[in-house]
Amino acid sequence: MWCQDEAGPYATRPQPGASWQLQGHPQLQPHEYLRDGGAKLMTLFRPATGEVRAKGVHSVTNAVLHPWMQEQLLDILANEGGRKKDTCPREKRREATPYHQWETWLGWRLSDRYPPVRMILIWDNLAGHRSDAMVRWLFEHGIMPLYTPLGGSWLNMAESMQRILVRRALSGQYPQTPEHIISWLEQTVIGWNQDPTPFVWNGKRRERRQRARLRRLAGSGAALLSYAR
Repeated sequence: MWCQDEAGPYATRPQPGASWQLQGHPQLQPHEYLRDGGAKLMTLFRPATGEVRAKGVHSVTNAVLHPWMQEQLLDILANEGGRKKDTCPREKRREATPYHQWETWLGWRLSDRYPPVRMILIWDNLAGHRSDAMVRWLFEHGIMPLYTPLGGSWLNMAESMQRILVRRALSGQYPQTPEHIISWLEQTVIGWNQDPTPFVWNGKRRERRQRARLRRLAGSGAALLSYAR
């Protein structure tokens, strides 16, 4: 499963956030700045491994997003040992697990000319993401798009990943050109991929937060023991 989202725009101006300064030398920001546009970040994120594929751009139109998506998705499928277009016989398709069958996700059977499902793509419910040409391309390559409900884009974990990347790249900084923003974001992605962290629902961090909250509210070892049980 992969998630996709676009972050931004991020303007060329002083960004809020912490920054490190020498003692006695507070951070100074100019009282005026040039409005020189901004930048956005196209992101593909795999929660199970923490791997990120991202590209900084000046704007995210369908003409920019769709070709980049197709290039990246084909590369992902190729790296996972699959062929770009499945040509397995009908008998093998029928033996596929329920998760590889289109009926499991769509509720009806697609034409046999489509390969089995090879990837789940979590996507926001935007009109451009549901364009006929793009959806047909995804089906032809065994990719099942699952759209987040309206008002529920926070379910797309790519958004959480982007907040981490943007905070690391821009917090407390002063990018003066869109190219600065793009460069810093892409460098941060490279650094992240050197030691990625998988995303897990209800993982160890949530357990630590729950224990800390209980400690603040109850303050009793008995309450913590009962939570652990």
